[in-house]
Amino acid sequence: MIKIIIDSASDIVKSEADDMGIYLVPMKVRFGDEEYSDGIDLSHKEFFEKLIESAELPQTSQVNEYSWEESFGELTADGSEVIAITISSKLSGTYSSAVKAAKKFGGKVHVVDSIQACIGERVLLEYALRLVNEGKSAADIVKELNDKKHKIQLLAVLDTLKYLRKGGRISSVAAIAGELLSIKPVISVTKGEIKLLGKAMGSKKSNNLLNQLVDKCGGIDFDMPYALAYSGLSDTYLQKYLNDSEHLWKDKTEFIPSHMIGSTIGTHAGPNAIAVSFFAK
Repeated sequence: MIKIIIDSASDIVKSEADDMGIYLVPMKVRFGDEEYSDGIDLSHKEFFEKLIESAELPQTSQVNEYSWEESFGELTADGSEVIAITISSKLSGTYSSAVKAAKKFGGKVHVVDSIQACIGERVLLEYALRLVNEGKSAADIVKELNDKKHKIQLLAVLDTLKYLRKGGRISSVAAIAGELLSIKPVISVTKGEIKLLGKAMGSKKSNNLLNQLVDKCGGIDFDMPYALAYSGLSDTYLQKYLNDSEHLWKDKTEFIPSHMIGSTIGTHAGPNAIAVSFFAK
């Protein structure tokens, strides 16, 4: 039997993991003296309520070696093989911790660096589940995931630069200037790292820039998993993006899955961000 486990940087919550038949290991999120297990005892909605109210950014921490080892021990106890999918090794030490823990299980545990986060990690997981259902071996699945993960694109528009400023990712001067001009940055996860691809004034222009970047990637492979996501307490910006990007989806799919961004990326993106992830053609 093959079991799949993923970290909560994928923005998958415990109830969803149960429905999908996978296992979830949570990142930790700390607001002041209060620590939570992401996606288990802190929902995405609760996270954004706290983020919006908080003067300071929360602290997020990687999944440590002990947590992985404990999970791997439980999952392999019946002789199963395990495939662990993690957030990009360039964004967190979670992958490194998983690799160290996996060494103690005699080849029964395979760790895949998604080189992604958020819905980029999720679409790789959905592809992994497809391969499991096709009856492929764990070794073949891992090889396929490592081959195909480089085709995944994750593109996003942020509504505000405030949270990047709070996290020290950009200067206060740049952030304030951006806020005054309603500049919305468009970012990607490229080769495992967050990159700034461009800036646009207002949501219409930023959505158009996002669509141009989707086209530039070669377009969406609708035979593979894809998804949209939004951050904050409302999906208003996501619905606007769906209208602005109709040409990408029309006559190609009847269903566009969308999900709420959680704490790992939400801490730096802030509310009202939108993201799209897919395997490029």
